[in-house]
Amino acid sequence: MKRILAAVVALVLCLSVSASFAAETVKVGATPAPHCAVLEVVKDAMAEKGYNLEIVEFNDYIVPNTAVEEGELDANYFQHITYMNGFNEEHGTHLVSVASIHYEPFGLYAGKCASLAELADGAQIAVPNDGTNEARALLLLQQEGLIKLADGVGLSATVFDIVENPKKLNIVELEAQLLPNTLQDVEMAVINGNYAIDAGLSVKDAVAVEAADGVAAEAYQNIITVKEGRENDPAILALVECLKTDAVRTFIEETYDGAVVPLF
Repeated sequence: MKRILAAVVALVLCLSVSASFAAETVKVGATPAPHCAVLEVVKDAMAEKGYNLEIVEFNDYIVPNTAVEEGELDANYFQHITYMNGFNEEHGTHLVSVASIHYEPFGLYAGKCASLAELADGAQIAVPNDGTNEARALLLLQQEGLIKLADGVGLSATVFDIVENPKKLNIVELEAQLLPNTLQDVEMAVINGNYAIDAGLSVKDAVAVEAADGVAAEAYQNIITVKEGRENDPAILALVECLKTDAVRTFIEETYDGAVVPLF
């Protein structure tokens, strides 16, 4: 009996010790490319720090934020800081950025029309319909001289702020993830970097691309987002440290060929 009792005690102690060394799971929401792919690169590095990185894939821009707000996710990695700020204002959430990881240049992609010079009067150009991304698309169209926006509207621009439209372009507002599938139906479309990558589009083949030294490079940095109060959580700090490495920079540069630009 004493031997059995001793064996049971030993087993309990063994299980307790094993549990104490079990890796803590860190759940991070992300859209497929490049975000999920970049996170996959740091799984082993996170494991070495004692964390099991669980990547939860999303295909929209709303649920990953509400999930962080409600504590269902520890962090997310899919959005730029301007979108996050706008989301907080609109939804009353308490999201904060803990690190800027990369920038995805917006591109204007050819659909039924191959070049800006070929754009006819009344041509359809599709743009994202969410506030910050629509403004970004309109700024790109303005950069290329296709439209002129009212002075000072900047990142709050909407189609109602277009003051000059010499070709009378028809600006078609659609959900960002639908834009790649509309190319066959419109003359051109301004497409978010991640959705362009998913669709096999190369930014080097775009008709026009955001200027790297423009407002977009700063205003549209893709970030690691957490709920306010978790900025100094050891697991979050470990994630940021693992992401800001030469290995991740090399992966981004070799994989995305200019479509994703590391910011560290």
